[in-house]
Amino acid sequence: MIAFFQASRKKLRLLMLPLFAMILAACDPIALGGVTNIGGPKIDTAAPVPVALLVPRGGSGSDNLLAQNLENAARLAMRDLDGVQIDLRVYATAGQASTAASAAAQAVSEGARIIIGPVYGEAANAAGLAVASQGVNVLSFSNNPTIAGGNVYVLGPTFENTANRLVGFAKRNGKDRIVILHAQDVAGQLGRNAIQQAISANGATLAGSVDYSLSQESVIAAVPRVKAAVSNSGANAVFLTTSSASALPLFAQLLPEAGLPIATTQYIGLTRWDIPPQTLALPGVQGGWFALPDPGATGAFAQKYSAAYGGAPHPLAGLAFDGIAAVGALVKSGKSSALTGASLTQGAGFRGASGIFRLRNNGTNERGLAVATIRNNGVVVLEGAPQGFGGAGF
Repeated sequence: MIAFFQASRKKLRLLMLPLFAMILAACDPIALGGVTNIGGPKIDTAAPVPVALLVPRGGSGSDNLLAQNLENAARLAMRDLDGVQIDLRVYATAGQASTAASAAAQAVSEGARIIIGPVYGEAANAAGLAVASQGVNVLSFSNNPTIAGGNVYVLGPTFENTANRLVGFAKRNGKDRIVILHAQDVAGQLGRNAIQQAISANGATLAGSVDYSLSQESVIAAVPRVKAAVSNSGANAVFLTTSSASALPLFAQLLPEAGLPIATTQYIGLTRWDIPPQTLALPGVQGGWFALPDPGATGAFAQKYSAAYGGAPHPLAGLAFDGIAAVGALVKSGKSSALTGASLTQGAGFRGASGIFRLRNNGTNERGLAVATIRNNGVVVLEGAPQGFGGAGF
């Protein structure tokens, strides 16, 4: 298991890099935070609506692949708009903030009424600043909540959303005294904060918090501290922020061995425990809880994408589909104010590639997530993703 941890930490981290890059890329969030701008440009719903799509084309090879997948998904969504006409204009950012700012400004000068993308946090931050004075809204693919607000929204799945879904489920199922186990890096701290907020919002109890640095020695040293925190507080759950690309394999072995079996201590994960598939074989994750997008919706999107383009979509491609789906649903209302902040944050939300979602007044988002566990090395859904806002899961 130690060898698995060492190998996977180097190899699997590369697979997850785009997801973490979006979290870590914005060091200087825009100074437009708080509630979003409720205004925005008027549109002529009787004519094709100019929409700019900012993709990281011109960067690395992986960025170019992602850019093509995002454009493919956006065009796929346009096929389902039922009479709504979108004039999609694609701009390359090379994954760079300065280029994204220039592209956003150019797009608006050429008539774009809303911007979908870019991917990385710094680029989204820069794009938002570049067009803030014109009131044009930016639906970025980032999942970094620190850049949200003003005219910038994040479409990427957030730690806050996932933590709230899982803590709410845990509370309803009697696992309400929670110890948080998190890394000391930025992602770990953001995850810890999200879990703490979810514990407070759902009436659960924070039973302790244990941190560790990103080294094998620190991970091993954290195990007895977790055991002590659980024993001293009477906790019945441990919420881990780590992923299978980092410390999860080692914790999955050492925590049960230290006297915290799944029979008495519920393990909960802030990240997907079914990615990559070999994670499902770890003995320590059997019976653990994690959240995942609506399996029915994601499966339907993947099938539709594959039929259109001959291959599986990039894990982030669905965000472009979501952006177009939201714009199309709003434009279909026939209102000239369809793309203002007030319209974008309407409570009914939208249906996208991974199920229902809606944009919040602070620029973040809520997504309908399923709660799953691992049994016999396979994924079992314990509670399906909600199909509307207001019921279980929200």
